[in-house]
Amino acid sequence: MAHTPPPLPPAPAPAAGGPARRPVRRPWLRTAGLLAAGAGLVAATLPAPAPLGIGDPLFPHLGNPGYDVLSYDIDLTYSGVNTRPLAAVTRVTALATADLERLHLDFTHGTVSAVTVDGRPAAHETSGEDLVVTPAVPIDAGEPVTVTVRHTSDPRGPAANGGWVRTSDGLAMANQADAAHRVFPSNDHPSDKAAFTFRITAPSELTAVANGLPAGRADHGATTTWTYRTRHPMATELAQVSIGRSAVPHRTGPRGLPVRDVVPAGDRETLEPWLRRTPGHLEWMEGKVGPYPFETYGVLVADATTGFELETQTLSLFERRLFTDPRFPEWYVDAVMVHELAHQWFGDSVSPRTWSDLWLNEGHASWYEALYADETAGKSLEQRMKAAYAASDGWRADGGPPAQPRPPTPGAKISLFRPVVYDGSALVLYALRQEIGTGAFDRLQRRWVAAHRDGVASTADFTALAEEVSGRDLGAFFKGWLYGEKTPPMPGRPDWRSLPPAGAKH
Repeated sequence: MAHTPPPLPPAPAPAAGGPARRPVRRPWLRTAGLLAAGAGLVAATLPAPAPLGIGDPLFPHLGNPGYDVLSYDIDLTYSGVNTRPLAAVTRVTALATADLERLHLDFTHGTVSAVTVDGRPAAHETSGEDLVVTPAVPIDAGEPVTVTVRHTSDPRGPAANGGWVRTSDGLAMANQADAAHRVFPSNDHPSDKAAFTFRITAPSELTAVANGLPAGRADHGATTTWTYRTRHPMATELAQVSIGRSAVPHRTGPRGLPVRDVVPAGDRETLEPWLRRTPGHLEWMEGKVGPYPFETYGVLVADATTGFELETQTLSLFERRLFTDPRFPEWYVDAVMVHELAHQWFGDSVSPRTWSDLWLNEGHASWYEALYADETAGKSLEQRMKAAYAASDGWRADGGPPAQPRPPTPGAKISLFRPVVYDGSALVLYALRQEIGTGAFDRLQRRWVAAHRDGVASTADFTALAEEVSGRDLGAFFKGWLYGEKTPPMPGRPDWRSLPPAGAKH
């Protein structure tokens, strides 16, 4: 994610702003077959459900223990009016990792009409933001299970809450960090990635596009059903569906990669000078970290005001105003495009194990954004990092250290995306390059995205790989740079100074 600042002169500022617990068998009794012989006892009743979670330090109730999602199959029917709930069917296929009398899914902001488990009707109720499903027959560890939920998906509500984004001609999605379950029932945590299939039915004059590649289109006269399927696992927060009066231009990227963009049809020619830059951006990033990790890429331009751009997998979301407001300098727009592209490696292909690992996503995307601006527009990386160093103590005081950010404020969840996880975390990478040298740093970056492609990884994984690649003990270095309340001295830059936080006594 990159934040779009208000277009105020002189120029917009640069983009800134414990592992999951292993599931265990539930302690309550199974509902089926607990009759004592000859005693006339009735089946035990399960206690009232309570919201679960996997213990994420920042979102403790996000995600659910006891199963691993293999795939999502999501059907959406859009009426053509973006203030009306969509009819939806979500099929979640998972592998049970524990014995389950109940199965929890994250879901809110929609109405559930029916649930089946492996085709058999199942009881369901809500607890907090959990949809709690009680199957007719309990699920044993090691069993595959398919949960089908018929529900609505409601695009109404404050855009700041995430989920659906209402555009001038339809809808798009912005699910980061914890808003996918405002759109569809899910295990809404990036540590549980899965394959996705989308089927979107909409009025035939509209165009629907989603993550991945097209997998079919069926016309029904007044409506059309569009199908898309991913070839790589994806975190729920990266799901994207765009519905609107859109043009979908195609071009070719490095090594024949299909590149397709989704833009308001009336802006097709206006946006073309920006869209044609993507193949060059891809070539530049591949030169830094290796082959692009997915089956396609493209830019989705939404006529909506979000205040940010978002790295939804294979189809990054951008505000229209970023490209049309002349007060955004050309170099800045170019660099923000690279920021979201860099996320396809850092955050999308290699996803965070917990949300405290967010610095690995945003720090790397901000690093390559800044490096691109340095190499192509003469916007000094050194000066940007020196400025970040000056502000770093203040950022840490406001948001916590890079790898131990403070929890988001309830009702204002965007506050998770503070400057410390953007340029404050890119500064960590700059310090690391200073510490281990450019050659080792570049090898680390390539090794990181190759070793964890299509997976999840943690801060501990990154620091261990950095030590392996550099052949050095970096424990003290990372302790200070990732977890310290104060910014450590910058290696090789003894003259750099961090300014006291605002309001601090000095």
